[in-house]
Amino acid sequence: MEIQDLICQAQNRKASDLHLIVSCQPLLRIDGDLQTLDGVPKLTADDISQVLFQVTTPEQRESFSRQMELDFGYSIPGGGHLRCNACQQQGSISLAFRLLPPTVPTVDELGLPQMCKDLITKPRGLIIITGPTGSGKTTTLAAMIQHLNNTESRYVITIEDPIEYVHPGIKCAVSQRELAVDTLSFGGALKHVLRQDPDVILVGEMRDLETAAAVLTVAETGHLILSTGHAPSAAQSVERVVDLFPPHERGMAQARLASVLLGVLCQVLVPRVSGGRVAAVEIMLANPPVKNLIRDGKTYILPNTIRTHGHLGMQILDEALVNLYLKGIISWATVLDYCQDTDEVEKLAGEIKVR
Repeated sequence: MEIQDLICQAQNRKASDLHLIVSCQPLLRIDGDLQTLDGVPKLTADDISQVLFQVTTPEQRESFSRQMELDFGYSIPGGGHLRCNACQQQGSISLAFRLLPPTVPTVDELGLPQMCKDLITKPRGLIIITGPTGSGKTTTLAAMIQHLNNTESRYVITIEDPIEYVHPGIKCAVSQRELAVDTLSFGGALKHVLRQDPDVILVGEMRDLETAAAVLTVAETGHLILSTGHAPSAAQSVERVVDLFPPHERGMAQARLASVLLGVLCQVLVPRVSGGRVAAVEIMLANPPVKNLIRDGKTYILPNTIRTHGHLGMQILDEALVNLYLKGIISWATVLDYCQDTDEVEKLAGEIKVR
């Protein structure tokens, strides 16, 4: 079982992910749907163990044997990179590979809002990219860093788990650190990052209290910091960050988050009419009304505040979907599949056409 052959077939079919599970044929995720890789027999435990041996170092395998979980990166000979996960299921190994483009796509190529370019060139503050697993958050961050790299002279430090996109120095100097290779934790790296004289810091994910507290502290020192989260809306992403703190600290966390937040982009990948997928992006900018609601813990009012400040560039997810539909990029059926409120999107479609 040669991983290079499987990756080549996955690339030829433009798959985003490759899954290897015992007693199943290899599975490809193509435009969001799982499909079997025909012509390849069902995998055995030995097949998957061979693949794991091909893509990991002895140190990584030793870590996996102790923790039974492993996140790691793998560079494809000839170009390209994989984000990989190994885990145990029913006593056997299961592998998941995310196939990443060999070059960083641009904001325009991805069809992302121009607000991404505006936010990444801000001198200070916190930007959060949120959305479900597999919604392209890391790719959006990479495109934003690439835009900065092409337009500004900054020192960028990334802390990732694992490194997915490699950024060559263009106008920026980019230092990329990987968990378990270059540092032990997000929080630990952030404690020392200010001694490295950065302008911009990217943190792969705010997944625990230590990281969230460190992110707010760094943002308060006047640096630009970017991170990701897992939430289905901009408002809920704020709640997720605050909920990482113990109850007696949440009031202070709300005040700190309100003081440093620049904006939240919440995205979901939806199928294009022409094939492939495009990101529909909810945009919440931290203007005074938004900051006041976060500070007061009234996140349930945030969606309505986003609706009433569209002139500033804000938009709810339903509006993003309708805009993509009116541009002919996605179908009306896709709008209905992914929207949060059917009546709302029908109303929005009528309002936007009138404009």
